[in-house]
Amino acid sequence: MEKDITDFIKYAGVYDTTLDLFESQYKVPNGMAYNSYVILDDKIAIMDTVDKRASEEWLKNIEEILDGRKPDYVVVLHMEPDHSYNLKVLCDKYPDMKIVGNDKTFSFIPNFFNIDDLDNRKVVVTEGSKLELGNHTLNFIMAPMVHWPEVMVAYEESEKVLFSADAFGRFGSNNPEDPWLDEARRFYINIVAKYGPQVQMLLKKAANLDIKMICSLHGPVLKDNLSEYIEKYNTWSSYMPEEKGTLLAYASIHGNTNIVAEEAKDVLEKSGEKVVAMDLTRCDMSEAIANAFRFDKIVLAAASYNMGVFPPMEMFLRLIKAKNIQNKKIALIENGSWAPSAGRVMKEIIGESPSLEIVEPLVTIRTTLKENDKIEITKLIKNLLN
Repeated sequence: MEKDITDFIKYAGVYDTTLDLFESQYKVPNGMAYNSYVILDDKIAIMDTVDKRASEEWLKNIEEILDGRKPDYVVVLHMEPDHSYNLKVLCDKYPDMKIVGNDKTFSFIPNFFNIDDLDNRKVVVTEGSKLELGNHTLNFIMAPMVHWPEVMVAYEESEKVLFSADAFGRFGSNNPEDPWLDEARRFYINIVAKYGPQVQMLLKKAANLDIKMICSLHGPVLKDNLSEYIEKYNTWSSYMPEEKGTLLAYASIHGNTNIVAEEAKDVLEKSGEKVVAMDLTRCDMSEAIANAFRFDKIVLAAASYNMGVFPPMEMFLRLIKAKNIQNKKIALIENGSWAPSAGRVMKEIIGESPSLEIVEPLVTIRTTLKENDKIEITKLIKNLLN
């Protein structure tokens, strides 16, 4: 990404191409961008720091941008370590610099660092507080639980820039030419989705702002077609399907349930349905969860295991509950050689989320797919699509 966001707002972040797992759980084959910004004016504000993996390069970027000047403020929008790790480093380097945060921010800081003279360095902001830098003014908007309780965003009034913390971020690079949607969906749904009502509150506040640019803490700076990005966030945080179609998620032990899933996929496609099929024993689980949010229907096919359901399917279902997935029709296919139990367990877990509708009948396969099973699968798919 270019260093110049505008004449006065500079990019100080780092694109880490060596990271394999973000938060030690999400695969990031295209790495991860840790974003930080500097506003140059009569007074200088550094907007967040970066992860420890990027410390050295980030500090070089900061020094280059400052060009001998000293920062007046560091603004802490989010205390998660991938954004706050270098806060103490920065504070030690610039002992006269003030720290801007809210009450919750300052309650968190001692959990992470021992910053000298912290009480005298605090600039505590609340909803609607302003920080005057000269020609630039930051207006602070509280965004608790998007996705930590201390999160806030900042709107710069003169250039109409929203510094959005993790909101509108994505996995992968900071290159605006790279596709945004799939990795932004996967990021939002796996990181933030549990807190849809809080995202809705932030979107309502942001609707009153004239936003020309969004500077997130991950991914690219967004400058064009902002309404499209905002509309996606509105859909996701409302727990409404992004598009019509079916996620077919299956988990097989010896391959027989894979064959059953292929039959269900064929029936769906012959009905004109858009289908994404995912083998839960091998796929990226975060991508499977993203597709569960994306479509309005889900077909689950799983083997029975230890009087329960095969663990990859159980993990998927627990994540569906944890991410608060709602407003879906779900069809179930179980497989079992002597005492099929997968359907019972799948129903129990799905039943813990009242906005998920289970479509009848439950189809039970006895080890291998048979002609009568094909008839039952066709009936189930017909009920799902009606």
